[in-house]
Amino acid sequence: MIEKAKKMVDFLSENHYLSEDEYLFLIKNRNGEITEYLRQKADKARREVYSNKIFIRGLIEISNICKNDCFYCGIRSSNKNCERYKLSEEEILTCCENGYKLGFRTFVLQGGEGVFPADEISDIVKKIKEKYPDCAVTLSLGEYQKSDYEKMKNAGADRYLLRHETVSKEHYEKLHPQNMSYDNRMRCLKDLKALNFQVGSGFLVGSPYQSPEIIAKEFKFIEEFSPEMCGIGPFIPQKDTPFKNEKSGTAEETIFYLSIIRLIKPNILLPATTALGTIKDGGREAGILAGANVLMPNLSPENTRKKYALYDNKLATGVESAEQVEKLKIQMQKIGYEIVCDRGDIKQVD
Repeated sequence: MIEKAKKMVDFLSENHYLSEDEYLFLIKNRNGEITEYLRQKADKARREVYSNKIFIRGLIEISNICKNDCFYCGIRSSNKNCERYKLSEEEILTCCENGYKLGFRTFVLQGGEGVFPADEISDIVKKIKEKYPDCAVTLSLGEYQKSDYEKMKNAGADRYLLRHETVSKEHYEKLHPQNMSYDNRMRCLKDLKALNFQVGSGFLVGSPYQSPEIIAKEFKFIEEFSPEMCGIGPFIPQKDTPFKNEKSGTAEETIFYLSIIRLIKPNILLPATTALGTIKDGGREAGILAGANVLMPNLSPENTRKKYALYDNKLATGVESAEQVEKLKIQMQKIGYEIVCDRGDIKQVD
């Protein structure tokens, strides 16, 4: 079994695809030896494209108000225990100013859906780009019409993160209320690609009702859609959601899947997420060692960080705080990697 799995990993490393059945075999037969073999291949693939460089993004959580009522999310619209906020344009620009001084050259504006009209967010993006023309702006604000995405692109937005959460329509409908549409989510991803955004997708690891077969389909989706970025992190329950008593995803699964994604697309921008650092001490370092090459310290105002509670016990201080970025650099140096302060665009490979 182990030798069969290693041959599959070798083939994936060389050809960047497997069949769904082969992905499923790897998922079902994951063990320490296969994980380490896969990790070494993923690390080598990442180093061949990016050397030992790790890109940092300044995350600004611009609002925790959301029109959606996703069953897994702590800022879901029906959560009456969530203390809501929306940053002003001035506050967002101050976060960027602070981040620029710290060396950040990518700002990620993330927030709940239905809060910022396209014109408002486009105006903010334009002002960021005018003041910091050497920086990239990434948006992660959910679903809009294609014409709205076009306004954001024309204002200067470079990237857009839109996690699809699951590739299975049936599974999607178990994680979301009836008024949310899997087909619309996928339409948005296609629109973003068509507009030449650098597009990020991603899925929850270990979410309720997820099966190994669904994960195998996720990898085929990543092969075929070929996003520039992919954000995956473990499902962590939040106390004010219908899934509050569900079992968490695991760091071990997440790390294993990070390595597979790196081999599918060696030049992909792949974060070691805050959720991974939350669920496991040293989780982000383990993610980096497994093939991730992006970290997103928090530039949000300190008084809002705990309010953006997508899940319980989210990291919000220590090296998760952008003010402690020097400590983060030291952490990465200890495991053989170097944080670089530039835009961190995807590197094109033949």
